[in-house]
Amino acid sequence: MESLDPVLLSRLQFAANITFHILFPAITISLAWVLLYFRLRYDRSGDESWMGAYRFWVKIFALTFALGIVTGVTMSFQFGTNWPGYMETVGNIAGPLLAYEVLTAFFLEASFLGIMLFGTKRVSRRVHILSTFLVAAGTTLSAFWILALNSWMQTPVGFEMIDGRAHPTDWLAILFSPSFPYRFTHMLLASGLTTAFLVAGISAWRWRRGDRGGDVRVALGTGVRLAALLIPLQILVGDLHGLNTLHHQPAKLAAMEGIWETQRGAAAVLFAVPDEASRSNRYEIAIPGLASLYLGHSLDAEIRGLNDFVGEHPPVKPVFFAFRLMVGVGLLMLAISWLSALQIKRRGEPGRFALGVLVAMTFSGWVALVAGWYVTEIGRQPWLVHGVLRTADAATATPAGRIGLTLAMYLSLYAVLLTAFISVIFHLAKKAGESEQPKQMNPVADPFHAGVGVADKERAQHGAAPGNDGARSPEERRDA
Repeated sequence: MESLDPVLLSRLQFAANITFHILFPAITISLAWVLLYFRLRYDRSGDESWMGAYRFWVKIFALTFALGIVTGVTMSFQFGTNWPGYMETVGNIAGPLLAYEVLTAFFLEASFLGIMLFGTKRVSRRVHILSTFLVAAGTTLSAFWILALNSWMQTPVGFEMIDGRAHPTDWLAILFSPSFPYRFTHMLLASGLTTAFLVAGISAWRWRRGDRGGDVRVALGTGVRLAALLIPLQILVGDLHGLNTLHHQPAKLAAMEGIWETQRGAAAVLFAVPDEASRSNRYEIAIPGLASLYLGHSLDAEIRGLNDFVGEHPPVKPVFFAFRLMVGVGLLMLAISWLSALQIKRRGEPGRFALGVLVAMTFSGWVALVAGWYVTEIGRQPWLVHGVLRTADAATATPAGRIGLTLAMYLSLYAVLLTAFISVIFHLAKKAGESEQPKQMNPVADPFHAGVGVADKERAQHGAAPGNDGARSPEERRDA
């Protein structure tokens, strides 16, 4: 086991920060587009169910957006405190990309967020829709800049090294590095699935509690159908991303697949316990030839193994198991989303079993996303910028004790914040259901269905015309 030196502690601290931070942009990137969809459906149909769904989920968006901002700040500090060698070596490229993200994306989101949240009845219909669109565009643009930088770190191009520092020579090549199209698309689809299962899961929870208003119904249907549409696309893009990784980062791909020896007709390892000491797999369950088939599109394709990269490949176990966790959750997403979509199509609502699974999988998008992120980031080791800057060469000289103390503080704070975030979401869902109960009463028992309010009914008993507030004093109207 590695000793807890400053490099390892810095890696753990940054991993803790990025793990917690990525949870929130993963929701806001696509939830903004779902809100735009709700708003446009209301504008087109006039059905209040869509506006009800918008009003509920815009609260979740605001909460998530705020936490995303707060958690992102700590990450920017760590470039200087934990990884000074990073900016010193590649700051000429990383600095501008991070600045563009703030200037073009965050400012766009922040500028129109207030109108989106509070402008429903204060601005025109077109302005409100435009504001929602611009916030959604801002979240996607933010992802563009961050993924452009991360992709460049994975497959760096368009630069030259002068006196130990990277200098850009082709910004278009830097922005659209070889892995960027796959990584960016994969991330957007992952965000969409995270939001789809969040919306479907919370809506299923409300449905099971008896909250079956129109807003819950349309949100549940939207979440399920969105997941059913996106997961096959994600599987396809994931396959293309894997082929790109095979070409540019073969050591990472070998760790993902658990392949030690370079071979033709490589087996697909379904399960194993990788053993780096013996450089082999224990308890292996594999399908012969399958890895060569889906990676090389031939049963005889040659796949390079980890033994070709001794001392230059990532830790095998974390990458191996994280990859299988991501794929496993993805297959569960495929099964439950298709089952639920089919049941909604046939009878208008998912069955009891499907509803229970949707509730259980409310945050499954987070699990798959973090697992995939670990495959990406741990799989790049021992490089911080692949082939350019080693992780150990960029780390801080700060004593391990100080890093360990701040790591413990971060983890404690993040545990509290995450618990609070999830609790607030379910609290909002519960309150929304309680506030909607009068609208779901039997029409015979509920005077609102007859177009007459309770106050109107009481006034009618005293000889006053329904809705005639003018017949009462200001004090009476205020009390009512």
